[in-house]
Amino acid sequence: MTLHFNSTPAKGLGSVALLTGGGDKPYAFGVATELMSKGVELDIIGSDYVDCPEFHGKKGVRFLNLRGDQRTDVSALRKVMRVSAYYLKLIRYAATAKPRIFHILWNNKIEWFDRTFLMLYYKALRKKIVLTVHNVNREKRDAKDSLLNRITLRIQYRLADHIFVHTEKMKQDLVGEFGVRPGRSSVIPFGINNAVPNTSLSSVQARQHLGIREGEKTILFFGNITPYKGLEYLTAAFQSSFARRDDFRLIIAGWPKNCDEYWKALRKSIQSDAQAGRILLRDEYIPDEETEIYFKAADVLVLPYRYIYQSGVLFLGYSFGVPVLASDVGSLKDDIMEGQTGFVFKPEDPDAVSLAIERYFASDLFAQLNERHLEIRKFATERNSWDTVGRLTIAVYANLQGVSFVDGTRSCEAQKASLNVNAPS
Repeated sequence: MTLHFNSTPAKGLGSVALLTGGGDKPYAFGVATELMSKGVELDIIGSDYVDCPEFHGKKGVRFLNLRGDQRTDVSALRKVMRVSAYYLKLIRYAATAKPRIFHILWNNKIEWFDRTFLMLYYKALRKKIVLTVHNVNREKRDAKDSLLNRITLRIQYRLADHIFVHTEKMKQDLVGEFGVRPGRSSVIPFGINNAVPNTSLSSVQARQHLGIREGEKTILFFGNITPYKGLEYLTAAFQSSFARRDDFRLIIAGWPKNCDEYWKALRKSIQSDAQAGRILLRDEYIPDEETEIYFKAADVLVLPYRYIYQSGVLFLGYSFGVPVLASDVGSLKDDIMEGQTGFVFKPEDPDAVSLAIERYFASDLFAQLNERHLEIRKFATERNSWDTVGRLTIAVYANLQGVSFVDGTRSCEAQKASLNVNAPS
């Protein structure tokens, strides 16, 4: 990616610390590179996983690899030592950090500590805290909610100077469930994935790589495997309606995350179809450089989720121009144009999944898929532009510090008006 820096730096804004939590490289990459392109001085606090060449050798940008290695194939003692060392480095960094704004993209390993003591520590250091909330209450989503979880979430939301969410429904949940005043939060687009490589690899080459025959209708499930994603509804639909048909193939590509019993039962249920090749199973972490193979081989991406706030996988699919079939949960339907970029179906219902798949493969969207790829990418790029994310983010930064900022497109005041951003109280 080539970064084009604004000729006028963010005068008066000062530098910003972007706290990535060491994970979610696509989102960290998108936010950081966009802010860099607009002249914002950044300290990017990351890990080996988040690190990339674009974060080095740029004026006004420091990449601080405080978290380092996060491999899981180490002893429990090693993990404890590694996390402890990271927190000590982070606390030491904050004490002397030049940035006046700390923008938290994700919390770190010990959520309750981050939400309480670490937030109080940042406030004691007189930092302005911007918090991006990807899941208003992740434990509720995962059916693990508790009083401690809700209390610590409420504390973090109360201490943050401004909160970004990705949908209006998420903002309503912040207000209704956690008492966050509307003026202290803003809806910001979920930027289209621009971190995963998209090479000249063709759809034909991708399908050949995976052993998919010409003419096979290919369905993709991609991303972390966990109960709230409802993969069992897709596999049940596939087995009942499509597995015995020679022209259908299901690809499951993703890492089972903290769900051993769930995955053990689900894997057993699809074992015979996987052995027969009707289901192509790769139940492991998929490296960024291999991701395009699965999306370019797919005719459609299916998100059979049971509960969700917003899905980065949806926008990853759109970045490759792949249509999406999604269950009607959270705000997924707001990002799908029926018949144009995909279809929505009833959640937790294998029959509904089957009908949606049948409907899609009988539609003009599938019949004209080669032409529609470009339209889907254009739709997503315009609606979920990182440029928009960058402008709205800088407007909040400027407002929190009481400075005027012009990014060459619109004044800070105009951007704040479009966001309905008020000074925090």
